[in-house]
Amino acid sequence: MDPALFQENERLTPKADERRFVDIGALECERGGRLANVTVAYQTWGTLSESKDNAVLVCHALTGDSNAAGWWDRLVGEGKAIDTARYFVVCTNSLGGCRGTTGPSHLAEDSRPWGSRFPEITIGDTVEGMRRALSAIGIERLHAAAGGSMGGMQILDWTVRHPGEIRKAWLTASCAAHNANQIGFNEAQRQAILRDPKWLGGDYPPDDPPVGGLAVSRMIAHLMFLSEAALESKFGRRLQERGTDGAKGPGIGPSTFDPRSQFQVESYLEYQGEKFTKRFDANSFIWLTRAMNAWSVESLEGSTTEYLLTSFTSDRLYPPHQSERLHQMAEEAGCKSRWVNIDLPYGHDAFLLDEGEQGEAVKRLLEP
Repeated sequence: MDPALFQENERLTPKADERRFVDIGALECERGGRLANVTVAYQTWGTLSESKDNAVLVCHALTGDSNAAGWWDRLVGEGKAIDTARYFVVCTNSLGGCRGTTGPSHLAEDSRPWGSRFPEITIGDTVEGMRRALSAIGIERLHAAAGGSMGGMQILDWTVRHPGEIRKAWLTASCAAHNANQIGFNEAQRQAILRDPKWLGGDYPPDDPPVGGLAVSRMIAHLMFLSEAALESKFGRRLQERGTDGAKGPGIGPSTFDPRSQFQVESYLEYQGEKFTKRFDANSFIWLTRAMNAWSVESLEGSTTEYLLTSFTSDRLYPPHQSERLHQMAEEAGCKSRWVNIDLPYGHDAFLLDEGEQGEAVKRLLEP
């Protein structure tokens, strides 16, 4: 198994802060509510051509940020699938996030965190935030846009709402709408946060957030991000070295009464959950997952975009049939489309790591 599969927080924690910020003015949210002044954090790589026809937007997944060359380092960079020597690559932090763009943890006009007062946002609102940010830096049309999971949803929504603005789109490990399993999965994670006494209805103090609930939420997520084969290969039933004295004999696991006694997979989940609380906000998780669950695209009619859909055979969170359906929708709308289903045992997180078959498909799509 690829060691990077088990280093999620290490991959997603920026080594340096290279963000820039742009104010995009007021935003009237689709479901009511108004954000008086929205700031969008973004990063860029490469050089925008004089004709401005080489811009590629990268949209991050739920808990990502604007540092695409960091968390997608196998695919974004000089000489890689999204080649920063050829393309001007832009990645923004999503509206409602907590990595620089206006979200629930940011200050409202009264100088207090938005908290529970933050308006309900939609995938369409996040798209509008990105569109305005790109316009502010001089980009009105994109050669291509790329994203996985929530990022793929944003791109798909964009191509339908604003035909002609994205020439080519790559959606990986994504869908046209969450199904009951995905809605329920997000709800289980949210409930871990909502039932933490420190959540306080979303108005918790910045220095005392509901880290216990957020950590448990992330532990749940990791069990779906990785495939059964990946978890079994990495951990199996092996015990932590410090906890083997809790075992009582062959075939008997650690004692539930001994806190030192622990399976390796338990220790891994606890570690990843705790580390996650250092870089993400509980309210952002709640607001963004609600937006994802509520969103759907029924048809691609009217889109002029060329699509590439990639999926992974072992992805339990966004199974391949959802990408296959996207491919069918694109063809039904008369759009050029290609679906590539990749046989890797890594699970959902394969979309962050596979520079092989996935990378070659992207290179082919991006060619003029």
